[in-house]
Amino acid sequence: MPRVIGVDLPGRKRIEYALRYIHGIGPTRACEVCAKAGVDVGKKADALTDQEITRISEALQAYRLEGDLRRDVQQNIRRLIAINSYRGQRHRRGLPVRGQRTKTNARTRKGPRKTVGAVRSKEARASLKAAK
Repeated sequence: MPRVIGVDLPGRKRIEYALRYIHGIGPTRACEVCAKAGVDVGKKADALTDQEITRISEALQAYRLEGDLRRDVQQNIRRLIAINSYRGQRHRRGLPVRGQRTKTNARTRKGPRKTVGAVRSKEARASLKAAK
């Protein structure tokens, strides 16, 4: 299991897929990194030599990844919340931010359903019991 910029890559996967385990690397960027490093994309991560791992690490230095990228994203969200923008309000309330519907679905952001029932006063409950 090779370790690249602080992330353990799954050894049994091809390097083009294993690189995607790094936050900030997607399909296109993984292929670009392999091309810059001169590594065959079909090679398994376990089969990489130390020299190839070093070349991949050097190729990744050109990008903002992992901790720096996560910090930037969190700062951007905090900025939206601080300026009280619409997107910031949605982040604060834990609702979908990008215009998705919320009448149905949105369970990932909203959490499990909370059933809301009718709240009756003691007098109303007593009159219902008496009517039965």
